[in-house]
Amino acid sequence: MSEQLRFRSIWISDIHLGTAGCQAEYLLDFLRHTECENLYLVGDIIDGWALKRNWYWQQSHNDVIQKVLRKARKGTHVTFIPGNHDEAARQFIGLMFGDIRIANEVIHTAANGKRYLVLHGDQFDAVVQCARWLAIVGDRAYGITLKLNLWFNRARARMGLGYWSLSQYLKHKVKKAVNFVGDFENAVAAEAKQRGLDGVICGHIHKAEMREIDGVMYCNDGDWVESLTALVELDNGELKIIHWHQKYAEQGEQIAALLPAPDLNPVFQLKQGSLL
Repeated sequence: MSEQLRFRSIWISDIHLGTAGCQAEYLLDFLRHTECENLYLVGDIIDGWALKRNWYWQQSHNDVIQKVLRKARKGTHVTFIPGNHDEAARQFIGLMFGDIRIANEVIHTAANGKRYLVLHGDQFDAVVQCARWLAIVGDRAYGITLKLNLWFNRARARMGLGYWSLSQYLKHKVKKAVNFVGDFENAVAAEAKQRGLDGVICGHIHKAEMREIDGVMYCNDGDWVESLTALVELDNGELKIIHWHQKYAEQGEQIAALLPAPDLNPVFQLKQGSLL
């Protein structure tokens, strides 16, 4: 199947290239089968924290970067918004890296005229901002969980099953983690409301979500370690979350059902909230 899903805009974040938990093969599959006018890389694309501790870099990680650069060369407007794990890139904010713009945050105007604040979101994480040592300790503990998650999904793959995040399941069972996510979402939404915007698009917490908070639309594009999700904008300005827990070729009839007649745009066949 060679058809591509076409969108006006795509947001992806928290890829964490340079870690064993990165699902680069799934992301590469997603990038190969989607096209868009605007591609936003919303932080934590390369995990500088992890690479400083232990060098880990696979060919698939190179392939992801090359694919993004190729999209930029071919005319996709690519914007990179650094996060806390790739914060070293913040010294280049305002510059261009090849055909990729580097920005601290941007305002995205959707096709329907709605305006969204786009930023990574770590500035609303009190642990990262006020207790960096605690964030680093937590990051290492999280890395151990992701290694367990890697072995778990290798076993699932041998059984012919798609990706499922053990680490995300465990995280959502911890009350303090759930409360933190709620506080984070409310804080980010409040910032967008204060600026008079219609919504906010962010990453950072590895939890894909779309919901209205106090009159503004909160959108989190998730990640490519646990959620395997992206946020997309259709030609009419509508936003949706896509879950990519199986490779394009493995989705078979589910993908085929999304592909319209040749003269129609595939995006209008997407179901609310999910590709699968």
